[in-house]
Amino acid sequence: MRYEFKKSYDRCIKDLPDKTKIEIKNLAFEVIDIFAIGKKPSKGVGLTRLRKDYWEARTNLSERILFKLKGDLLQFILVGNHNDVRRFLRHI
Repeated sequence: MRYEFKKSYDRCIKDLPDKTKIEIKNLAFEVIDIFAIGKKPSKGVGLTRLRKDYWEARTNLSERILFKLKGDLLQFILVGNHNDVRRFLRHI
């Protein structure tokens, strides 16, 4: 499985506190393991399919990772709250 972190993803996490960055990074690599090797999601990883190729994973109720899964490519698009994800999906 291939994966990439888009520039928009990098911009979203740039100004987050260090603790939150670590949580987001760990979640991103857990998502990769879930789809690459079939690892069972740990408790609390709210993994949800939003649209055909778009998914989100939650670290907590406020922080979400939006990613696109198409074939064997996993693209991490943004980190934000529920409204940030909805706003992005409205414009695709």
